[in-house]
Amino acid sequence: MDNNKSKPVIQLNEICRDFIVGEETVHALRNVSFSINEGEFVTIMGTSGSGKSTLLNILGCLDTPTSGEYLLDGVPAKKMSKNERAVLRNRKIGFVFQNYNLLAKTTAIENVELPLLYNSEVNGKERRERATEALTQVGLADRMLHKSNQMSGGQMQRVAIARALVNDPAVILADEATGNLDSRTSFEILTLFQKLHRAGKTIIFVTHNAEIAKYCSRNLFLKDGKLVEDTSNVNILDAETTLKSLPKEED
Repeated sequence: MDNNKSKPVIQLNEICRDFIVGEETVHALRNVSFSINEGEFVTIMGTSGSGKSTLLNILGCLDTPTSGEYLLDGVPAKKMSKNERAVLRNRKIGFVFQNYNLLAKTTAIENVELPLLYNSEVNGKERRERATEALTQVGLADRMLHKSNQMSGGQMQRVAIARALVNDPAVILADEATGNLDSRTSFEILTLFQKLHRAGKTIIFVTHNAEIAKYCSRNLFLKDGKLVEDTSNVNILDAETTLKSLPKEED
C-alpha cells in the first residue's frame, strides 16, 4: 500500500481526564498528545491503572476529556452533543471487544448488520450485501447463518471484526481483542488484523500484552496517565509466519 500516510485520523492535543473520587481528584490522563495517521497499526499499552481504559473511552467517543482537544477524522468531539457523538461513533469507529459483545440468539449476519440499522441512508438490501461482504472478508462466508452458540471463540471474534468493518469506519478500535483467546486463535486474529492493515485500514489495538507490539507499526506506552513512549517498529513480525510455526491442536 501507499506509504504516504499524511492524513491524521486521530489527533489528541494536551488531553487531561480527571475524576472526582470522594474528596480526591484522580488524574487519569495527564497532557496526552499524539496523532495517528491513516493506515497505521498502533498498539496502546500500559499496566492496569496506566490510563489505557480512560484513553480508549475518549478515542471511542464514549467519554470527553476534562481539558484538551480530540479530533476524530478532523471533527472535534468535545463540541458535539451526545447524539452527534453517537452518530460519529457509529460511522467513524469500528469497535472490537475482548468479549465479542454479540447478541447470543442472533445469526452472524444479523450481528454484523446491527451498526447499519442506525444508518438511515442504508436500505435493507444494501445492509445485507455489506454484511455479507464483511463476513466474507474475515473468512466466514460459510458461517453467516450460524448463531453465537454454534461458533468457536475465534469465529465469534471474526464476526465482531466483520461488524466493526461494515460501516467502513475511519478507524478500528480493538480493546484486548485477543485477550480471551488461546495462542493459536490469537495469532489467527492477529493475522487477520495485519491483512486489514495491509489493505489500508487504520487500527488501534489496546492491550496489556507486549508480544502484540512486535506485530504492529507503532507502539504507544502509558504510565500513570502520561504518554511515556512513542516508538515506530522497524522490524514488524509477520503473524501468519508465527501462526505456521505453532504446533497444531490435536483432534
